[in-house]
Amino acid sequence: MTANQNGRKAKAVGINHIALEVGDIDEAMEFYSGFIDFKIERRSKTAAFVYFGDQFINFALGRNQGPDERRHFGIAVDDKDLARETLENMGIKFLDGRFLDFLDPWGNRVEITTYTNIQFTKADHVLKGMGLGHLAKTEDALAELKKKDMAP
Repeated sequence: MTANQNGRKAKAVGINHIALEVGDIDEAMEFYSGFIDFKIERRSKTAAFVYFGDQFINFALGRNQGPDERRHFGIAVDDKDLARETLENMGIKFLDGRFLDFLDPWGNRVEITTYTNIQFTKADHVLKGMGLGHLAKTEDALAELKKKDMAP
């Protein structure tokens, strides 16, 4: 374990963003906006910065590896059933397993999860600013957070 001279290390607070490689920025924006609502903060021919409140995905031109097998990222949504239905209508084939996983057109593995069912929590003011102030965590999600002294 490496630390500074005082034995201290920085504490991880969360994930601010991910960088996701795609083959075409315009096609990626069309694909992802087909099933989720987001704000494009900046966009060029080689990159797009898509915000979900206080977090973002940096879509970057240049995917050249094969499809992801287990490596993936998760998007928490307000309505997983609606996301599933929309993806099905887009012709997306889901991967085998207990999660709602699929490969995007460039082989990035995406998992869709329900915000209310997981520990990940946005600040109330961020949810309100996103128009999602009505979302509340399930009892199971709150119990998981309580075990960690992260919920009342």
